[in-house]
Amino acid sequence: MTNEIVTVAEMYAADRYAADHGVPSLTLMENAGGAVAEEILKRWPPRPTAVLCGPGNNGGDGFVAARLLKARGWDVRVALLGARANLRGDAAAMAMRWNGALVPLSADALKGAELIVDALFGAGLSRELEGEALAVAAAPKNGAPVVAIDMPSGISGDLGRRLGMKAVFRADLTITFFRKKPGHLLMPGRMACGEVVVADIGIPEEALKEIKPRTFENAPDRWRYNFPWPDPLAHKYGRGHALIVSGPAHATGAARLAARGALRIGAGLVSVASPPESVSVNAAHLTAIMVKPFDGPDGLAGLLKDKRLNAVVIGPGCGVGRPILHLVDAALASEASVVLDADALTAIAHDVKGHLTRPHARVVLTPHEGEFERLFPGLLARMPTRLHAAREAAAITNCTVLLKGPDTVIASPKGDAAINANAPPWLATAGSGDVLAGFVAGLLAQGMGAFEATCAAVWLHGEAANLFGPGLISEDLPEQLPAVLKRLFDGT
Repeated sequence: MTNEIVTVAEMYAADRYAADHGVPSLTLMENAGGAVAEEILKRWPPRPTAVLCGPGNNGGDGFVAARLLKARGWDVRVALLGARANLRGDAAAMAMRWNGALVPLSADALKGAELIVDALFGAGLSRELEGEALAVAAAPKNGAPVVAIDMPSGISGDLGRRLGMKAVFRADLTITFFRKKPGHLLMPGRMACGEVVVADIGIPEEALKEIKPRTFENAPDRWRYNFPWPDPLAHKYGRGHALIVSGPAHATGAARLAARGALRIGAGLVSVASPPESVSVNAAHLTAIMVKPFDGPDGLAGLLKDKRLNAVVIGPGCGVGRPILHLVDAALASEASVVLDADALTAIAHDVKGHLTRPHARVVLTPHEGEFERLFPGLLARMPTRLHAAREAAAITNCTVLLKGPDTVIASPKGDAAINANAPPWLATAGSGDVLAGFVAGLLAQGMGAFEATCAAVWLHGEAANLFGPGLISEDLPEQLPAVLKRLFDGT
């Protein structure tokens, strides 16, 4: 199963495609409920279980799961929102097959339950919970695990956030079907989902060709085969030369972090471009990484006339005054791929379009939310999600945009986007973004496309942090990378 992400509308289209190609909707519902029961049976021994069923197809899935668990000897009761007589279509058919306990939905239905299945509303819910559904969502669960079908009720499948300000369900396990939805990955919805399992319920894979999703979960399957592994006959000069622009003498550490990241991820050569006052400081700290003195924008432009310097990072520790604006312009005027990070983003925020005046297919912008707001005032507030905002920013600038955060989004000018979900909280430490900028530049230097390079860098950054665990500081990230790359190379 591939890692496309489908919107609610695209999921409905996939259901229709299945029906049009010989897969009855009742079969899809039986398979969905069966997948839920199977995942429950994998994790828990028989126990008193309350299955909370809504009035639509999500509730129908719940009736199937309840029936199959009961057939395995489980003590199951179904709590239904509304009357059975009001059910329609497939949900009504599955309700008729249920011959166990059926009670009205209320908080009392949770009493004695040691497992709760939330089959009230799926990813397509568009309004906040109310009435008995709200009361049950707000009721104490007394430590009982909650299993959500498709999406925890009250969380938008498209937006990844609660609908309204009232209570929602929080799941320990969410079973969804065919593909994940944006809400499974975007924060804070991702935190409400717990573990997410994607079940195959019989929708043909060919449905993807018709719905053509443009969003995916960032994972190696999307870029592994374009990753620039060294050729046995290659040499360092064939693996690119990344240039990291240093700031003044008192702020050189950020550039060195980026430089080590670029070197570790495989750039054949890496140099730190140092203003005169920083040369001795950088030279004292660097070994495999070279130091190239330069003076002002003309000096940087002179360095970049050497076409072998084919990727440049500018911003970490550079300061935000007028001098960096001229350095940015010098970098953008070159033929090198450019990563604009940190201070460079703040510096150009007064006139983003003015600085990005020509096509920039190999330019990557790497803002966190504060920098993004300075670059694109009000865009985050106007857009439904960070995913939409990053896409819009990429279209405006014709650059690849890396919007950093716990649900980092990478968007290309062509409309493709990836949501990254492997970043642990340990990455919230000074300098980790500088290392990430270096990772991106190192892959750009080796010829990887801007969007794929950024996706790969973000995922590897997260995996390096996961491998190290608590106590991580930014200097640890490049040193964890070889083990992560080995796993990637081995396909494990």
